[in-house]
Amino acid sequence: MNELVSGYILAVEDSLVQAKRLEYFFKKHQFDYRIFSTAEEALVYIGKRVPSLIISDIIMPGIDGYQFCRQVKENPSTSTIPVILLTSLQDPNDIIRGLQAGADNFITKPYDEKYLLSRIEHLINNKSQIEEGVISLKADPINLRYRGEEFKITSGRRQILDLLVSVYDTAIQRNEELTSIKMKLEETNRSLLQANEDLDAFSRTVSHDLKSPLAVIIGFTSAIIDNPESTVSEEERGYVKYILESALEMTQLIKDLLAFSQSGRLDLKEEELDLSDIANDILGGILLRYPNSKPVVKIESNLKARADNKLMRVVLDNLIGNAVKYSSKTESPEILFGKKEYFGKDLFFIQDNGAGFEMSKADKLFQPFVRLHSGVEYSGTGVGLSTVKRIIEKHGGEIWAESEPGKGATFFFTLE
Repeated sequence: MNELVSGYILAVEDSLVQAKRLEYFFKKHQFDYRIFSTAEEALVYIGKRVPSLIISDIIMPGIDGYQFCRQVKENPSTSTIPVILLTSLQDPNDIIRGLQAGADNFITKPYDEKYLLSRIEHLINNKSQIEEGVISLKADPINLRYRGEEFKITSGRRQILDLLVSVYDTAIQRNEELTSIKMKLEETNRSLLQANEDLDAFSRTVSHDLKSPLAVIIGFTSAIIDNPESTVSEEERGYVKYILESALEMTQLIKDLLAFSQSGRLDLKEEELDLSDIANDILGGILLRYPNSKPVVKIESNLKARADNKLMRVVLDNLIGNAVKYSSKTESPEILFGKKEYFGKDLFFIQDNGAGFEMSKADKLFQPFVRLHSGVEYSGTGVGLSTVKRIIEKHGGEIWAESEPGKGATFFFTLE
């Protein structure tokens, strides 16, 4: 038995996990104890056997911790029992209500065992001095006005001081915890910055080291295919053409991977843009990638937006490029880039009459490396739309698509 407390400690805690933690604490420090899940049960037991100290949760079914504390303090036979309230202390009203109820201490959850032990020791010592007449609990009521409301505080000065000291201790502890967390976050941020710099350096190296040999492969295979005096057979020409297509596909994959890795970290340089001009500017390059497709492309004029020029070129290149690609097998491909109002915002859209897709698979559209069509049907890397989504979200916008198989697709996006 712990000599610190001559009687027993009564605890009220409706949480099984917290009750088990208190039980472990009491056993560890050899306290005699009783734990109840409701204040009603605790009050009945106190009527039979008065504890040396009470620890109570505040938020409980039925009688809460404040009401429980008040009933204990208003009873002459139990008024000297120190009461510790377990709280989150998220509202200054908690302190006022604690003073009104006559609580002796606040301890926040999760609590430190050493601190709880020191508070028990302090309050038990105070209780002895009260019983010996050294400390008086009698005090004139204090009328306190807070947030336009009147409060009557009847706690003694020593009791008020103890309660406020416990609140101050808690504030200091929280501040130390926040300072520690802040230091850890700063260290994590430094590590992330270094990791990003390393990733950028790695990306540039990989890009250069992979693109160089690919450029050689593309150059020589193109030379073989384009050479009218070449002696390679038609079968061998087919092999060389396949090598060229694979090298071009790998070059595009490298480009898309680099764009994807950088899209989340690039700083926005927003300016007033005419998306119509950008779309018309990049359209020629897109059509060169699909020489067998002759779509009718309509780009509405005056599609203005505030955005990053470089990043919006990536967005439109991907979205218009996809529209051209997936409508390339349509007899009369048509593509429209326009704008309409949507809940007071500008909603841009790119519509085609191509292959389309099942809407049940729409949630996979923007996942990296996921493709809804096989590489045999349509070439691609499965990274472009992931990059587009990152860029749109970086602008504070949203992007989604609507489609039906064989009836084309429409991609919608906002920018703020």
